Amino acid sequence: MAHSGRRIFISAIAALLAIPASAAEIQHQTVYRVTLAGLPIARAAFLTQIEDDHSYKIAGDIKSAGLADLVKTISAKTSVTGVVRNDRLQALKYSLYYKSGKKARVYEVSYRNGNIISATTTPPPKRPKNWIDVTPGDMRSVLDPISGLVFTGDTKVCAQTLPIFDGETRMDLVLSPKGDEDFKTDGFKGKAVVCGVRFVPRSGYKKGRKDIDYLSKSDRMEIWFAKSEAANVYAPVYVRIPTEYGMVTITAIKYGSVS
Repeated sequence: MAHSGRRIFISAIAALLAIPASAAEIQHQTVYRVTLAGLPIARAAFLTQIEDDHSYKIAGDIKSAGLADLVKTISAKTSVTGVVRNDRLQALKYSLYYKSGKKARVYEVSYRNGNIISATTTPPPKRPKNWIDVTPGDMRSVLDPISGLVFTGDTKVCAQTLPIFDGETRMDLVLSPKGDEDFKTDGFKGKAVVCGVRFVPRSGYKKGRKDIDYLSKSDRMEIWFAKSEAANVYAPVYVRIPTEYGMVTITAIKYGSVS
């Protein structure tokens, strides 16, 4: 899988893991399993903290596992800080450290009132001629890929378009309702809201990339959201991402408050 495709999947994993705690809970820990065509390829653990002053921090580690380690070791550390405002998690800073084999790259994004005021990549990548640049308009009214997928309890989750910027690629995730499904894991048992997802790349990618074209043409991507009664929010507990190599699934195997 190409570098940009792996990074998009890392961002999707990070988004799935952002299940917040209420102020009374202070900390919320999540553990996830990632598979490709049923085979384990990654594991992840995240910790969310929300303070009494309504500031929050989400930090996590993602590591390749199973057969994926036989090909190339991939790891990532990601974090986002921000404030809870108007019943939404609004990012101030987002970062992603991504390492594939011996190569590493750092993505850092700063926000103000939902707009991106700076975005850097270290080391700076070499862009091909058919690269679609991110425009100033693409940087306005956007969400980070982690807390951007957490919604308050009264939100119509599947009736919205999410403008996401992951540090390099600007994309829209167009959600549509597909009903409810039973979901059970350590820490949750109940109904999950199922959203179909249409992936729309806007900018920040190489035109003609097979992995991005494949995903943008697929109608099989889904995100399942479960409601955390303690925090009164909806957050993802299951994701299906179609690829040319098989279906990637990201499943919550545990989430709960840290005592």
